[in-house]
Amino acid sequence: MTDSTAPDPTSTPDPTGTVVPTAVNGQCEQVDPQQQQPNTESQEEGFKMDQEMKITDSIEDGGLLESSMRLKPHEAQSYRKKALWVSWASIVVTIVLAIVAFTVSFMRSSASAFGFAFDAALDVLSSIIVLWRYSNAAAVHSAHREYIACTILGVIFILSSLCILGKAIHDLATKLLPEVDDFLFSVSIISGLLCIILAVIKFMLGKALTSRVLITDGFNSLVGGIMGFSILISAEVFKHEPKVWYLDGTIGVLIGLVILAYGVKLLLDMIPRVRQTRNYERFE
Repeated sequence: MTDSTAPDPTSTPDPTGTVVPTAVNGQCEQVDPQQQQPNTESQEEGFKMDQEMKITDSIEDGGLLESSMRLKPHEAQSYRKKALWVSWASIVVTIVLAIVAFTVSFMRSSASAFGFAFDAALDVLSSIIVLWRYSNAAAVHSAHREYIACTILGVIFILSSLCILGKAIHDLATKLLPEVDDFLFSVSIISGLLCIILAVIKFMLGKALTSRVLITDGFNSLVGGIMGFSILISAEVFKHEPKVWYLDGTIGVLIGLVILAYGVKLLLDMIPRVRQTRNYERFE
């Protein structure tokens, strides 16, 4: 009686690579390599996304913003100059608006006008910080300089919000009634439109330069625009419904809380990053 050699449970791979037979429970199955391609492609895409995230994180950890990868040197300098011009324009416009709004606030007893005036003054300070941020051409991609500017903005936001809240709460407690006239309407419309235009431009530049400080400055201008129109809305409501006298002060409280929350978030986000990137500041 002759012994027969048992067959190998797994067959040798086909040199062509088209069909590979495998033995499972004594039965031979054929596995098409094309079935493995979707899983391989998804794994490769996930790996690429992970690599891009790691590269971005490593760049910021190394003291540079993401814009250093996306922009050529001449493009970055062009956007930097535009940011400086917009900041100067914002300073001039918001100084005028702040003076007018403070005058309206005291003449018409408007809490929202006072809040807008204070926000306009805050916009002047934030634009000055943007000027400092981009005053050094070599520091256009400096993450450390960016985070310091945002930290200063966070402190200014918190202090300004406390003043706005204090004035609005005082007006609500004393039941101060706003006075309505055509002058107040004109100031509201002009202020709202100018601030929203400035906000859009700052957002666009902030996105191009991946600049949190420019986006924050744009947010402040956007809040100013909303406050400008809120003066108009609260005055119009009070004109037709005197019982809703508290709307003006309530808007002031809400805007103060929004600015306070944004300022606190800025500090929580930026203070650790300032410490993390302080050893990479080489531009001064």
